[in-house]
Amino acid sequence: MLRLENISWSTPDGTQVLKDLDLNVPDGKLIVITGPNGGGKTTLAKIIAGIYKQDNGKIFLNDKDITDADITERAKMGISFAFQQPVRFKGITVKKLIELASGRKLDKNELCDIMSKVGLCAEEYIDREVNTTLSGGEIKRIEIATVLARHSVLTVFDEPEAGIDLWSFTSLIKTFESIRHDLNGSIIIISHQERILNIADEIVVVANGRIKDSGKPEEMMKALSGDRSVFGRCSKQEALF
Repeated sequence: MLRLENISWSTPDGTQVLKDLDLNVPDGKLIVITGPNGGGKTTLAKIIAGIYKQDNGKIFLNDKDITDADITERAKMGISFAFQQPVRFKGITVKKLIELASGRKLDKNELCDIMSKVGLCAEEYIDREVNTTLSGGEIKRIEIATVLARHSVLTVFDEPEAGIDLWSFTSLIKTFESIRHDLNGSIIIISHQERILNIADEIVVVANGRIKDSGKPEEMMKALSGDRSVFGRCSKQEALF
């Protein structure tokens, strides 16, 4: 379980973004964090991953104090972070990237198993380079495949729907639904997307640097239905869902 206590963080110019925030993420749960733009969601995600260092507060993973652990140390502990725009690696094949994430060589059956979970055919992709020839949807799913290969205890996705087309977005939802059913670790998704919110075990609303509300999707979606500050970033295509 991940536990954050009294987390505060300010920008270099002194603007306070997070204010004494507390958060608990149980084992084996999919938590979606949403809220208005500028509320502190992405900052919170980066603090969990160790990309940013909080000004005050404590962070615990399975009751171990990881407050001072950096991003590399947290990665070794099993915390993964997926960026809004996944990094592309010219000269590195999909197979090599997944093996690097796994930490070992993988046979064809293992690669097929991992790739099939994100809706891709291993034979078509494993020898391709992770470069600009891959679409936004393809690179997102390959990034998720690397997370699956790592067997992370906690994975944080920062707005995974950003920059992908309608077809890829639908495939992405199916991928997250599949992962949710086979969940071995915990997942945090930062998102405004109603379809992603609907597959959560719990929705957490972050606004003005604090936890404003939290609860089950069936409860929270009613409360959020009229709040365009939460769903206002959806494109016309995405809003169809």
